[in-house]
Amino acid sequence: MAAFAESGTLSGTLSGAYSGGFSGHGAHLAGADTLAESGSNPDVSLLYDINGLAKDAPTWFDRVMEFVGEYGLLFAMVLLILWCWWGVRRRGGEDAASSVAALVWAPLAAGVAVLVNVPIRGFVERPRPFVDHEGLEVLVSGKTDYSFVSDHATLTMAMGVALFVANRKFGLVGIVLGLLGGFCRVYMGVHYPTDVVGGFALGTAVALLLSPVAMALLTPLMKAIERSPRVGWLVSARGAESRGAVIPGARVESSVDEDERDLAA
Repeated sequence: MAAFAESGTLSGTLSGAYSGGFSGHGAHLAGADTLAESGSNPDVSLLYDINGLAKDAPTWFDRVMEFVGEYGLLFAMVLLILWCWWGVRRRGGEDAASSVAALVWAPLAAGVAVLVNVPIRGFVERPRPFVDHEGLEVLVSGKTDYSFVSDHATLTMAMGVALFVANRKFGLVGIVLGLLGGFCRVYMGVHYPTDVVGGFALGTAVALLLSPVAMALLTPLMKAIERSPRVGWLVSARGAESRGAVIPGARVESSVDEDERDLAA
């Protein structure tokens, strides 16, 4: 009987220890879940910090950021590329065709980068931040596609980096616009910061890695356009003037000579 009592006591002790350990393990898991939901993840914490600015800002400022982040910066980037192109064609010169080819690559790089992003989004399948996290100030509604990576960040950075390859002065402005665009996407509550960083990396990689191939294909095309009497002005304004200039050594009869012949007759 004493042995049986000791065995029961030992069993109860082991059972209590096991139960207590299991309960402690469950409490640890519950604490980890609570910690994850509380936004301890740096990506989520930064999301709340940046998006929190929208809650404190005036309504009119949020509307401005909404327009800038959704349409304004893309439009500004296109205007920047056109501005650079206008200067290149006015300057002309032997490198006009290659310079214009580099500018043409800027929007093409953005398009290629977005196409590359399509399978990436489908593979990662990351929901928008407002789907999994409450309390966000979402400035744009109707976003039902996946979040990683950001198309807007990919577009703007691809154009900015490609523009930098063509012209450093304009390219630096373009890269700054791209960075501002990424900030706006997080501010609007439609992307995580890592979505934006991923878009920057993708746009930069496409613009730089495919640039040699693009230039090899686009430069001969721009040279052919430059030689065209109809659309040559798209590449070089001075090239059009040189096509109408007098060939050195050629005989040219002035209007004075023609008037003299008329009088002699």
